[in-house]
Amino acid sequence: MRSHFYDEDHQAFRETVREFVARHVAPNLAQWEADGLIDRELYRTMGAAGLVGLAIGEQYGGMGVDDYRFRMIISEELSKVGAASVNATFGVHDDIVLAYLLDLATDEQRQRWLPPMATGESIAAIGMTEPDAGSDLQGIRTNAVADGDDWVLNGSKTFITNGFHADKVLVFARTDPEAGSRGFTLFLVENGMAGFERGRKLEKLGLHSQDTAELFFRDVRVPAANVVGQVGMGLIHMMERLPRERLSIAGGALSSAEAAYAWGRDYVFQRKAFGGLVGDLPTVRFTLAELETELDVARAYIERCILALNDGDLTTADASKAKWWATELEQRVITKSLQLHGGYGFMEEFPIARAFRDSRVQSIYGGTTEIMKEIIARDIAKRAKK
Repeated sequence: MRSHFYDEDHQAFRETVREFVARHVAPNLAQWEADGLIDRELYRTMGAAGLVGLAIGEQYGGMGVDDYRFRMIISEELSKVGAASVNATFGVHDDIVLAYLLDLATDEQRQRWLPPMATGESIAAIGMTEPDAGSDLQGIRTNAVADGDDWVLNGSKTFITNGFHADKVLVFARTDPEAGSRGFTLFLVENGMAGFERGRKLEKLGLHSQDTAELFFRDVRVPAANVVGQVGMGLIHMMERLPRERLSIAGGALSSAEAAYAWGRDYVFQRKAFGGLVGDLPTVRFTLAELETELDVARAYIERCILALNDGDLTTADASKAKWWATELEQRVITKSLQLHGGYGFMEEFPIARAFRDSRVQSIYGGTTEIMKEIIARDIAKRAKK
């Protein structure tokens, strides 16, 4: 079945991305994994190639491309070489933090913050999760108190993607304990602000070259000019943008699953056993049929969600469906593809081994599968009770 999801402009962009990945990403993956960190030069190189901050307007040094299909192409091409850590890094920078700044920042803030984000000189992170607060954002303890023209920020964040490399961090903090859901505000904390410190770079099961860190804020004076959006509206601002974040994760999960399936499919039609190709064994053929069918069905839904995002119509419930389904499917596909590789699937020289580790977090961050189902269930109940 032919898809009309991508047009000629998208395909031309794909060729550019594919060449970039082959030249600058694939040859360096093993070293970045060993170092536990992506070389910062990659960000600047991607910036020079116009592959960072696609949605940033030309007046701020970007490409001004807000069609999410272009971001999906980058995700797909990175997944084909097993670069999940790079995908996670730019998923946060481009799909999450940038969305807040484009929607909520003042023109003065955009003039300050967007140009270096478009060139890859400045990497962004978002600080939501805390040691005692994950999916329950209203349980955070990080707080900010107004003091003259500044806010004094105290608290800590953990599991922060890009936390080690980040030049700016969008921090979610409590600003009014008595105001309920309207007692939270977003602040952009920048490198060099006194009291802003990084803890250790966290050791993880997977995504070894993607930096994840603890962040600490001790009496950090954040100027009012660094408040993002409206004071007290931080939680609402976040809820409005979570669909994009979750679709970003879903898209990455689908790309990763499709790549893993392709590795397994190609392997079994190269490997011989019992006098023939492994791919011709009935059990293997059925496995391939099942995986390809599930992936095709998932792609149809996620493509629909991407087009809805482009039109500004993506709902929280639909994004939650995409997120939980794609991330759980990703783990099933990767596990079965590893099985198709036999003993070689357990060897580090094969990308499926790294993908097996890297995929596990997908159904946890950005909201667990269980939270996604609760969101969907609430939406169902709301519609049914009308």
